[in-house]
Amino acid sequence: MSQTVELKVAMSCQGCSGAVKRVLGKLEGVESFDIDMEKQKVTVIGSVPPNTVFETVSKTGKATSFWEESTASSSST
Repeated sequence: MSQTVELKVAMSCQGCSGAVKRVLGKLEGVESFDIDMEKQKVTVIGSVPPNTVFETVSKTGKATSFWEESTASSSST
């Protein structure tokens, strides 16, 4: 069963995103992924456990954490 995993990954250049692309491309069970450099967000769709995706992306040496929606939806009043 497919699931979506969203990660916040510190990427400052195309080389950074290329490293993330390489490891996700080799990860078995990944159906597709999207890398948003502007938001520093990586979205992975597939049958891979979230912790496996996290550990795999972390191996690139980039600061990685799970994406938290609450930070995007907080309002400044």
